[in-house]
Amino acid sequence: MPRQARLDAPGTLHHIMIRGIEGITIFRDDDDRKDFLSRVGNLAEKTKTRILAWSLMDNHVHFLLFSGPEGISSFMRKLLTGYAIRFNRKHQRNGHLFQNRYKSIVCEEDPYLLELVRYIHLNPIRALVVKSMQELDYYPWNGHSIVMSKQTNDWQEREYVLSLFGKEKRKAIRAYRKFIEEGEGQGKRPELIGGGLIRSLGGWSQVLTLRGTGGKTVHDGRVLGGGDFVGEILSEADARLKRQLLNKDREQVINKTIKESCAKGKIRESEVRNGGQRREASKVRGEIAYYLSQEMGIPMAEIARHLGVCTSAIAKAVKKNRV
Repeated sequence: MPRQARLDAPGTLHHIMIRGIEGITIFRDDDDRKDFLSRVGNLAEKTKTRILAWSLMDNHVHFLLFSGPEGISSFMRKLLTGYAIRFNRKHQRNGHLFQNRYKSIVCEEDPYLLELVRYIHLNPIRALVVKSMQELDYYPWNGHSIVMSKQTNDWQEREYVLSLFGKEKRKAIRAYRKFIEEGEGQGKRPELIGGGLIRSLGGWSQVLTLRGTGGKTVHDGRVLGGGDFVGEILSEADARLKRQLLNKDREQVINKTIKESCAKGKIRESEVRNGGQRREASKVRGEIAYYLSQEMGIPMAEIARHLGVCTSAIAKAVKKNRV
């Protein structure tokens, strides 16, 4: 089964999970951790990626971030490739370091942002790496200590997170700390690592019907959010995919559409391409024009050039088929 495309757009909230291949250790010492975080900071600044929460574990990493103007792909590729090369050279090993593909889940800010901050920052306690909240407050390999002002860096969105707990900084820190502590006994939360629609429905027994879905449940493991949010994200991703396809090979899309439509309508392709006026040719040409213009977003002038008519003729055909 082919892997699914990334869902992303500038400013999208993502929960990112990175794992060592076959569960191997990706941080053997503190120098490895420092190198990784240094790369994170440099790339976050260059790509304008906003990191809200993070946690380094021995064999995996969690991030909660807002993607920059170019999305997350460039940020993640440079981060993982650069770190892996340095790690292999230092530890005299060969081969892949990370599991084939990092996991990225697009998240709805309300109500998931703060829940994810808490979930990610409590990772060391769940894994028994630290024994108490007091120890977590000072733990250097986790974003919680940054929010608590026990450690510092230049790239974590500390002020943004605290602003969600209040305007006055000291009170906000106390409110944040209380919020994190209240989640200490929650344990693992599988509903926060994808398919949040199920959570929003109140469980697997519920069914959500969205307009335009034909009564089907809208669910995607790449999205954490309610039904409307899932639908919007998938719709936006579909539109981006079409634009990418057109930018990459628009000519191929047009030629394939004309060929398939002519075959279906049992009419010679040359007649449709040369502006033939027979009713059958005009009908097929109108269907092609409507699809390429309205569904694929191709300019009418370009469609007209391939169909042997003027742009106004394409506009009329689109209008007729729209009715």
